[in-house]
Amino acid sequence: MKYVGFIISLFVTLALVMGLSLDLGGVPPISDLLDPFRGFWQNQYSEDQRARESLPVSGLQEEVLVRYDSHLIPHIFAQNEFDLYRAQGYVTAQHRLWQMEFQILAAAGKISEIVGPQALEFDRLQRRKGLAFGAEAGLRFLEDNDPETLQKLQAYAEGVNEYIDQLPFSKLPIEYKLLGYRPSPWDAGKTVLLLKYMADMLVGDFDIEYTNLRLMLGEDWMNKLFPDFPDVVDPVIDTSHVWTFSGGQPQVPDDLSYPDSLLWLKTLNKPEPGTGSNNWAVSGRKTESGNPMLANDPHLSLNMPSLWYAVQLSTPEFTTKGVSLPGALGVISGFNEYIAWGVTNATRDVRDSYLINFRDDSRLEYLYNDQWIPSVVRVERIKIKGEPDFLDSVIYTHHGPVVYDRDFSGRHQLVNVALKWTAHEGSNEQKTFLLLNRGRTHSDYLEALDHFTSPAQNFVFASKSGDIAIKVQGKFPVKWNEQGKYLMDGSDPRFDWGGYIPFDENPSSLNPARGFVSSANQHSTDSTYPYYMFDHTFEHYRNRRINSQLSRMDQISISDMKALQLDEYHLHASEILPVLLQYLRDQSEDEPLSNRVLDYMGILEDWDYSAGANQLGATVFTVWWDQLKEMVFAKWTRDGLPTVQPSNFQFSRLISGEPASELFDLPETSIRESAVELAMISFQKAVDRLEEIKTEKGSLEWHVYKNTQISHLVPNFGSFGFQGIKTGGGKGIVNATDSRHGASWRMVVEMGSEVQAFGVYPGGQSGNPGSRFYGNLIPIWASGDYVDFGLMKRVDAKPFLFETRLDPR
Repeated sequence: MKYVGFIISLFVTLALVMGLSLDLGGVPPISDLLDPFRGFWQNQYSEDQRARESLPVSGLQEEVLVRYDSHLIPHIFAQNEFDLYRAQGYVTAQHRLWQMEFQILAAAGKISEIVGPQALEFDRLQRRKGLAFGAEAGLRFLEDNDPETLQKLQAYAEGVNEYIDQLPFSKLPIEYKLLGYRPSPWDAGKTVLLLKYMADMLVGDFDIEYTNLRLMLGEDWMNKLFPDFPDVVDPVIDTSHVWTFSGGQPQVPDDLSYPDSLLWLKTLNKPEPGTGSNNWAVSGRKTESGNPMLANDPHLSLNMPSLWYAVQLSTPEFTTKGVSLPGALGVISGFNEYIAWGVTNATRDVRDSYLINFRDDSRLEYLYNDQWIPSVVRVERIKIKGEPDFLDSVIYTHHGPVVYDRDFSGRHQLVNVALKWTAHEGSNEQKTFLLLNRGRTHSDYLEALDHFTSPAQNFVFASKSGDIAIKVQGKFPVKWNEQGKYLMDGSDPRFDWGGYIPFDENPSSLNPARGFVSSANQHSTDSTYPYYMFDHTFEHYRNRRINSQLSRMDQISISDMKALQLDEYHLHASEILPVLLQYLRDQSEDEPLSNRVLDYMGILEDWDYSAGANQLGATVFTVWWDQLKEMVFAKWTRDGLPTVQPSNFQFSRLISGEPASELFDLPETSIRESAVELAMISFQKAVDRLEEIKTEKGSLEWHVYKNTQISHLVPNFGSFGFQGIKTGGGKGIVNATDSRHGASWRMVVEMGSEVQAFGVYPGGQSGNPGSRFYGNLIPIWASGDYVDFGLMKRVDAKPFLFETRLDPR
């Protein structure tokens, strides 16, 4: 009874879907779901059980061979690129169709169409952020500037649609059956929208939060808590780098005005703090083999189906392998026979908010440069399952769409906030990856990056010819100092962006003297870079740990590269915990500590700063740190006021360097507290909380406390996810696996005469919960192991699971 677990989980999910407390806006006919020939019973089969030797596909010029390895990774062999991408669309849809479409519905603000009114606010926000607006601009850009890439997008879409057209109800992914809808046709615009959605997932700004804190705390405290450059910086581009250009940073205008009242607004999504991504490349001078090596592990939300879909793509001109985004062409992070590449988020501020002053309630004109400028009204029709359509009028200014106004602000505050964002502009990120996939040299890599504008990314590179490089790539606005840090006056042209930094002046490094390049979401450069740069989410721990390890390592092997990706050293704790423990000892001189408190202190004193799965110290430190932050910063978030806390790094610097600061004074008491007193008070609270956790969970081991889980994209489908995965690591740690975020893909590549590559991601190739390939890679990922990702040749004698021919129809 191989699929008993799947059948049980299906019944659990059915019960949840049909329960009144989890209404999804309509339940599909139970007879369809239970039909043994058409319903969920047909979703219990794995792909290899239904493999066919040949499949007819319209539009192919020649036969395409698809060979699947033991993990269901397709190796697609085509005679030309158009057949290749048509086949990639067809094969990806076979395994991830529902995920592909669900992501597009989310990006476009159309979730209400399938689940009902509970998704309306989400859909309205998606529309108001202007994702579809940006995708339309992107499609026009391709039509006007790159018809060849557009044709490849269309070939991919036709492959997807060929599969949809052949798909009977019995073989629909189970989510379609449970939610009661069918797939819609794919088109090139959906791929463009998907890439804009990736920009949305990886961008963040704190304009509203900073504006509130500036009003509450003043300029001096903002500079202390949120400096552009803290006193310790280990940037992407080594501090020894000498800039060969002067830049063009504008002077700060005089007499600028900012909002003078607090803003009770919803705030836009932010990347999860403390997670991020890692990548690095090492020169052959530092490796055991003498070959360059590259590693990449993007840290993103952990979901089922997985964000990534592994694939090899081959034509007579090139062969590339790695992971793709279901719905997009090519390989995003991977390698070919000549080069390897990987990406991390560059955490640059490319989205700003502007306060708009409309002439009257019609909102047809707004003030700009002492003139009334016509606005544009875009009426968004949102279809809602089981209810009439909802019409939302979104106002567009030259800055961008008005996200918050009288109709959509959280508390109906009478403010109008427009969003300016590089993702609203036409661009061609897809071409970057198509060119990387077939690239051979560092020059090819640079040419490919010239097409990439959003989101800001750190592209790492290694080549068989011996080069290593990194470039911070994106379309970055030229700003004066602190421009965009706060909500800006949309009527004052001095707040407008001053053009964009030329691509060849974006930070980059080729074959640096130290023998490696790396990034982990930290500052792109130090303060000598000729342009202004700021982002609150800069990393301060993973980057220093990676660079420290790489600096001292020589004779690096593939095993060493893997070990560094899995490194669990808690650098943050190693720097601040000795200070906090000393504060406890200072306090204990006046007041004896209880045995229970001493026991937990003992755990921390014996801890080696490893955040391994079985560690107790990681749990005790994290609970204590969270209690301390809550005591200090709770006063900032009264009644849900949008604010943001300083980074752990900056907060730690204040604890150790300025313990008597007024920041640590509790407003509810009559005495003046310092960090020393708060250390003791928060630790006692932490001990109480730890005792509760031990009772609730039965253990204080780190993996039990953080409870790494991989949830289904539909939260109500809990039985399609995985709970309690035993992992180490955490926020601010190189292995950044947290409860719901972590390494979504790990890759290590050695660029020798024969490329060696290893990779793994937390999921499986199939999007079908009934398939044995749905989550089969999770145990491998959780245990720190990898899958051999070597290239497969068409005439290769390597064993494979099965193969299918796609024949011209």
